[in-house]
Amino acid sequence: MAYTMSETVLVVSNEGLGQGEPELCRKVLATYFQTMLELGQLPRAVLFYTAGVKMVADDSPAVSALSALASAGVLLVSCRTCLEYYGLMDKVAVGRIGNMMQIIEVQSAAPKVITL
Repeated sequence: MAYTMSETVLVVSNEGLGQGEPELCRKVLATYFQTMLELGQLPRAVLFYTAGVKMVADDSPAVSALSALASAGVLLVSCRTCLEYYGLMDKVAVGRIGNMMQIIEVQSAAPKVITL
């Protein structure tokens, strides 16, 4: 499939998408990423901080879709401080571990930032 890469950056700061039961929110976010792939419309980067870093852990329902995004060239960056806080440093399954400076640099360079 041919992908269209936009200059948009997505921010994931929650453990899932929307409000509701945590398991449902996690599943909906995984579906969101999978649907992006199916549509072929990809962001330039996805940034994870606070509880959002839980979505890159090896037990996250989003790992498969996030791995496919990374393989398609989407930059995935997770906040080291947040990963350490949640005890997830050894459970990161996808993307790279970064810091707040890198996150701010990516956000600042983007013409559009969407917080999920």
